Amino acid sequence: MVADLDSDLNPWLEMLRSKELSDRLVAVKTLQHLGEEAALQPLITALQDESLAVQKLAVTALWELANKNAVPALLTCLESLDTEIRTEAMSALGELVTPDHLPLLLDALQKDNLNVQICVLTLLRKIHDAQSLPYVLPFFEAEQAALREASVITLRYFNQVEQCQPALTLMADSDATVRRAAALTLGHLADQQVVGLLCQALTSDTDWQVRRNAAKSLALHRSTEAFPALKIALEDEHWQVRRFAIQVLQKTPDHRFLPACVKALTDESSDVRRDAAIALGILKNPDALNALQQALDDPDRDVCIYAQRAIQAIQESQQESAHA
Repeated sequence: MVADLDSDLNPWLEMLRSKELSDRLVAVKTLQHLGEEAALQPLITALQDESLAVQKLAVTALWELANKNAVPALLTCLESLDTEIRTEAMSALGELVTPDHLPLLLDALQKDNLNVQICVLTLLRKIHDAQSLPYVLPFFEAEQAALREASVITLRYFNQVEQCQPALTLMADSDATVRRAAALTLGHLADQQVVGLLCQALTSDTDWQVRRNAAKSLALHRSTEAFPALKIALEDEHWQVRRFAIQVLQKTPDHRFLPACVKALTDESSDVRRDAAIALGILKNPDALNALQQALDDPDRDVCIYAQRAIQAIQESQQESAHA
């Protein structure tokens, strides 16, 4: 059986050494379709071909072969100057990398290559291993904003990491994309200053996406410390900030925000109006009934549905209180 396999592969292995580009392309394509483990090493060799077309096809073939032994070779493809090859290799690695490859990834992270570093930081998210943290922390201070952003996102995926002081400093980063990523990561950290930093970002950051992400993270923390900032955020100029501020109130309902939620039922954004109806249904305050009744005529169907559900929740709560 092995001899038969070798005889099947030999013609294509010979073609891989051909001077003709068309021959080498056909050979790689055929090895890809054969899908045999014996094709692994020849395909890895093809990654060094002088033709970018052959290299890219070899990466795709190795991806389809799904042999984890190809990971070291695919990691070297991340250094390619060709964007398509790097992208294809990254897609393959995203499926093939396992925790066993952690030492290999950490070694690759030390290379002075921006593309490799960003890709490896992304791949580390799949492994979820907090042992990687000391290797990731230096990138929080990287000159390139893309590295700072990638590293603080990766932190979000590490199991059991609840405190990380260096990550907090990125909330004051000069680059908005870094602050956006940091704001979301702070939702998963428990440092003492986290809620305060998120509140400051929610009310003061010049980038609306940072403010929105800060609200998202505050919903995870469910802290009443955020109430003053939420009062400001409910009047934010951007509807997504207002929407996610209301979602925080859904997690931490407080009757002091009843007027603000009622007002939000007439917001220009249907998403804000819908979430306001949901928040009022959670509050179950009968003072909201009139406003919710008017919301039944909202032009957005979802708003009408959630307004009706809120009314029902309030009425059921009243009945329970009457029978208590």
